[in-house]
Amino acid sequence: MKVLLVNGSPHKEGCTYTALCTVSDALNQNSIDTDIFWIGNKPISGCIACHKCSDLNHCVFKDSVNEFLDLAEDYDGFVFGSPVHWAGTSGAMTSFLDRVFYADLNAGGERFYLKPASTVISARRAGTTATWDQLNKYFGLMQMPIITSRYWNMVHGTTPEEVRQDLEGVQTMRMLGHNMAYFLKCKDVGSKLVPLPPKEDFIFTNFVRKNPD
Repeated sequence: MKVLLVNGSPHKEGCTYTALCTVSDALNQNSIDTDIFWIGNKPISGCIACHKCSDLNHCVFKDSVNEFLDLAEDYDGFVFGSPVHWAGTSGAMTSFLDRVFYADLNAGGERFYLKPASTVISARRAGTTATWDQLNKYFGLMQMPIITSRYWNMVHGTTPEEVRQDLEGVQTMRMLGHNMAYFLKCKDVGSKLVPLPPKEDFIFTNFVRKNPD
């Protein structure tokens, strides 16, 4: 089993990376393999709702979104990390996730189906819980079990060294890794005994309807 940890910070080895590494170490201690994927620091376009992903099985824009989509199917779980920008997820990470999950949904929604997910938030001071809420909404829509820790999954600091001094935050990251490893192992055992739930086609209901002619 293996988990892909996604670094949504413009800094490749900054505070978000430091938090993800702590989660990764805990997963490794439980014999779960890990890799870290950096979304990069080049501009990432938002979704333009062109629906080309329905035919292509990936996004029409060629950037780190498609690089991630090409990898995702091979992983059993995911941890998405983001710094706090203006009390929310970074703009690049928001665009990245909008397109990743929309492309997967339009292509049938198989890459992430019932795979556990979690988020890691890094901040100097505030905005962490709002960002945590924002990111968890993606997983709820994608039928991804959300893995939690003892506290909300956040660390504080302006440098990696300061993050490591946040002892409660570091402990929260460790416990998050252990909890995800436990869930993955339980899922592995359970999938051999319990069939997957039935799937249904999407039903889209609009709240505004045209009056009949």
